[in-house]
Amino acid sequence: MYSMDERPETELVSIPVTPRMSTPERSPRIAVAASKSTTTCTPTSLISPRFLSPIGTPMKRVLINMKGYLEEVGHLTKLNPQDAWLPITESRNGNAYYAAFHNLNAGIGFQALLLPVSFAFLGWSWGIISLTIAYFWQLYTLWILVQLHEAVPGKRYNRYVELAQAAFGERLGVWLALFPTVYLSAGTGTALILMGGETMKLFFQIVCGPICTSNPLSTVEWYLVFTSLCIVLSQLPNLNSIAGLSLIGAITAITYCTMVWLLSVSQTRPPTISYHLLPTPSFTASVFSVMNALGIIAFAFRGHNLALEIQATMPSTFKHPAHVPMWRGAKVAYILIAMCLFPITIGGFWAYGNQMPAGGMLNALYGFHRNDISRGLLGTTFLLVVINCLSSFQIYSMPVFDSFEAGYTSRTNRPCSIWVRCGFRVLCGFISFFIGVALPFLSSLAGLLGGLTLPVTFAYPCFMWVLIRKPPKYSFNWYFNWTLGWLGVAFSVAFSIGGIWSMVTNGLKLKFFKPS
Repeated sequence: MYSMDERPETELVSIPVTPRMSTPERSPRIAVAASKSTTTCTPTSLISPRFLSPIGTPMKRVLINMKGYLEEVGHLTKLNPQDAWLPITESRNGNAYYAAFHNLNAGIGFQALLLPVSFAFLGWSWGIISLTIAYFWQLYTLWILVQLHEAVPGKRYNRYVELAQAAFGERLGVWLALFPTVYLSAGTGTALILMGGETMKLFFQIVCGPICTSNPLSTVEWYLVFTSLCIVLSQLPNLNSIAGLSLIGAITAITYCTMVWLLSVSQTRPPTISYHLLPTPSFTASVFSVMNALGIIAFAFRGHNLALEIQATMPSTFKHPAHVPMWRGAKVAYILIAMCLFPITIGGFWAYGNQMPAGGMLNALYGFHRNDISRGLLGTTFLLVVINCLSSFQIYSMPVFDSFEAGYTSRTNRPCSIWVRCGFRVLCGFISFFIGVALPFLSSLAGLLGGLTLPVTFAYPCFMWVLIRKPPKYSFNWYFNWTLGWLGVAFSVAFSIGGIWSMVTNGLKLKFFKPS
């Protein structure tokens, strides 16, 4: 039996050390007391300098530090060096507040102003039912995406396409997810240019009145002015850098949504108001109109293509995973979203019924009550919409900027210079402008966007949950997610057809209609 001073060095090294052990430096009195003890031998006494050999001391320190690091981090995350060059993952200092700001900015916007248009084709009952189902459905799929962000230890799915590749395979995941996510971002940017340009035109008319109408700008010119402002703001480098813009966008969205429905319900309703469904020339036209209306509702809850990207801006460790602040911020955001979307939809349809114009609540407010509401109040409402559209354009364009820069950095193996990054963002802005000029049908474009991108929000997350988490086959969870997923795919096809029909119909009306 060895005494303490004669114990072999190898035996000392083999004694386990707990992960929470403090550093080897200890007070002299404790070390002396430990050396006098011959009956007990604790791990803390054995890492004191008196009992560590010159070889064992640095090795033990390395092991203790490594254990503390693994306890803090939890797992070794494989980092792609290219991520440090891209706008989505360039900065990882996000938090729950940033998550709330970004989700609010993406979840509330001009699409809320179009929701009463859908009720003109669905009516009270089916409109409220459809809006409620869509809200809770997208809230469930958002929770799925938040949980799947780090579903595999050591891997963070920083982009929607990356998670789709993990679920559906490398090639199929790209085909299924890349087009709808990029199309949703670019299409939303186009719709924002349409809404922002038209609102700027109305704001100018309200503020100037008859004084400045001698040589006004055309609608296309207002689109160009709005696009130029968007391009200037888009020079902010990454997603975290626009958190302040998202906060401004969230505040303005909540404010103008509340103002619009309060102003609408406080005024006298039009004398010819009716809550009957809008008449259509045939049963087929009625079906397509309903599909387009449901597509508008689906488009109102878009934004899931940004959920993983927002979560990717947060630090994540084993003790403090990113899904905790992300879900905390998302819950607050979507409570406020419900408090905005439901009142403006129900209140707007109550105020205007099937007299609701295709442009949505702003057109109705201006068309019916521009002489009843003070110019200052009406102008403030329109200005808030413009500011919100400018803010929303930034967050929805960020995935497009990220895709452009990812292609450049993967080919050149170097980060984008300031001029290359600026060129990409100018190009993206003017592409959206030209699409908006070619397709100036906002409500129809919203229905088509909602239909084509519906799987991103309502279908793909359910499939991903089954394929990655693998719940027991034929269990309730398994049946529930497969059913929701295939329903989302079927609705996507139907809503897309309705959106295309509505665009074609509106295009023919615009081409052949001649005012009397």
